[in-house]
Amino acid sequence: MKKLFYSIVFCLCLLPLLSVSAKAANPWTPQQANDWYSRQPWLVGSNFIPSTAINELEMWQAETFDLPTIDRELTWAESLGMNTMRVFLHNLLWQDQQGFLARMEQFLRVADKHHIRITFVLLDSVWDPLPKLGKQREPRPHVHNSGWVQAPGAEILRDKSRWKKDLKPYVVGVISHFRNDHRVLMWDLINEPDNGNPAYKSSELSNKAELAFELLKQEWKWAREAKPSNP
Repeated sequence: MKKLFYSIVFCLCLLPLLSVSAKAANPWTPQQANDWYSRQPWLVGSNFIPSTAINELEMWQAETFDLPTIDRELTWAESLGMNTMRVFLHNLLWQDQQGFLARMEQFLRVADKHHIRITFVLLDSVWDPLPKLGKQREPRPHVHNSGWVQAPGAEILRDKSRWKKDLKPYVVGVISHFRNDHRVLMWDLINEPDNGNPAYKSSELSNKAELAFELLKQEWKWAREAKPSNP
């Protein structure tokens, strides 16, 4: 039985990244990958966002960053035997670079206290394609992920001239800051890059899958520039 265990959803989200990594410049050799794998414990975890946040922006913005709730809920996760969590970030948060990194540090200290290592998700193509900083919408009762937002969202995704200007500094900056941090298990560069969202048909891009795949290839290059020790 494999000792790496996540929810089925988590595993499916990682598959596109794993298939691309084999073609990326300077990938790990099979031996390096196996050596890393052999050093890991039996990994058990899930996606995580505190119950007081409707999306990744509300989780991380200074006004709504809720460390007591995070601490309490990671206590519960630890009590269930979980030792890892997958946590979403957002490129718009990079506008407050120092504050954002400081809150990530606080979060990792709490996670480490509970013996939980983190997989950070840098970009996400699922749900609302029009993300905005500031106060987020109120939840819609009985609607799954009623306030979740995409990263980078349609506005930046459609404009390739903004990728290097707006996205590369974020990707390289975050990974560089934590590239040798044992509390970070690994990096998930983009979640479900070609995911279509029928509920947001009027604002989704018709060529989203093509653009997202091109962006992902660029993101691999940026991530490798940061030289992380974590995969």
